[in-house]
Amino acid sequence: MTRDHIVEAIGAILREEMDHPHLDRFGPQARLNEDLYLDSVQLLQLILSLEMRCGLSIPEAAMNRQDVSTVADLAARLAPGAPAEAPPDPAAPPEAPEGVHGELPYDLKIHCFVSCVCDGLKARGIDHRPFYFLIWDAEFAITEDVRLAYHSDAMDHESFRYWFERLYGVPLFSWYDHAASKDANVATLVDLLERRAPDECVMVMLDMFHLPERENKFNQNPFPHYLLLALTEDPALWRVRDPDFRWEGVIARETLLNAIRQPSVAGGYRFDPARAHPPADADLAAFFAACFRPDANPLIDAVRAIVSAHAEARGGLALADVGMALRELPVITIRKWAYEHGFAFFWRALRWPDAEFQRICDAIEALVNGLTALHYDVLKLARTGDAALVPGVLAALDALDTAEFAIKRQLAAAYDAWRDTRPQDWAAPSHGRLPSRERSSRERLPVRERLPA
Repeated sequence: MTRDHIVEAIGAILREEMDHPHLDRFGPQARLNEDLYLDSVQLLQLILSLEMRCGLSIPEAAMNRQDVSTVADLAARLAPGAPAEAPPDPAAPPEAPEGVHGELPYDLKIHCFVSCVCDGLKARGIDHRPFYFLIWDAEFAITEDVRLAYHSDAMDHESFRYWFERLYGVPLFSWYDHAASKDANVATLVDLLERRAPDECVMVMLDMFHLPERENKFNQNPFPHYLLLALTEDPALWRVRDPDFRWEGVIARETLLNAIRQPSVAGGYRFDPARAHPPADADLAAFFAACFRPDANPLIDAVRAIVSAHAEARGGLALADVGMALRELPVITIRKWAYEHGFAFFWRALRWPDAEFQRICDAIEALVNGLTALHYDVLKLARTGDAALVPGVLAALDALDTAEFAIKRQLAAAYDAWRDTRPQDWAAPSHGRLPSRERSSRERLPVRERLPA
């Protein structure tokens, strides 16, 4: 197939198979996310349809390319004979020779709560990267119907709040009253915004699905999300700062309140980042020990359990449902990029060579890309209902398990080396988990699972 033929096939699949409602701007230059509103799962479903309908051979790299923006980009990646690597951009600035020891202008945006509370740290020159220790194995849920969920009503972010206060000295005050009505909480929010001090941040959870102005690559319904709010001179418009998606602008007050009132969301905090200080070494050591799971990879374990439960038809489950059961996998997969912040923190402190850091970053990227390819295989499993594909999916999970454990061993070694350079007048725990008697409920970072017998 030529690239033009693939563009035509993409339009046909979106129209005929996916019944996609946003085709008024379809064309070769239509942007997949911003114009066609295709989220990451829909994009994988589209590629899978191209494979099965058109007989295209889909390389794993096609699922993970960061430079696929438009329909034409996608067609170019999938066309027979497409280059494995895009040519370098001659206009791109050269990489800083310092590598990890340089400015590190890039930043990770992979968890809305963490992005919001860390936003003020960065503005004050305080290293926020250690707080991302929370993220690589951050809490998720397996629901009663055996579905992976990045958010559930049982999650309260108390561990996040406890550790942020302990590390950076900034109290996070929960203003949202879960026992009160939505209208009462909206009244509280309006009062907080009217009385907000210049440095104070007001954070609220809302359902992003009800903000059409804010399309994104994880267009879930519902999509609980934290962001920061402030008033403007126009009472009908509020200023929104969304650190997680690198967006700031104004949105109509009533639109925001509608998203806040949704039954899918509940939560909010206020805090003053001007009170922040760098974390103490002893607290960082305790924090790493509380977050680090050297003996388990919870996300891979959960995906394996969900696939197995559907393959074995436990509790009336079926292979055809496994795609929907793992629909939110991409939202959790991106958390694995947090390993980069952990390694960067220790590498900079130890002044270790940049070349080895870059090699580890390649391994982290391979893990994320491998999870994306695994998700594609799961969608194919659901589409075909072919049980013969299950062993391949489980084997891929085993390989990813091995790869993530290798990353964790290197991270543990970096932590141990960093710990050995610290003053010896404090008790630094080893890279294993804290003894249970030392771990309060606020320190634990659980994974909630409900699997049928």
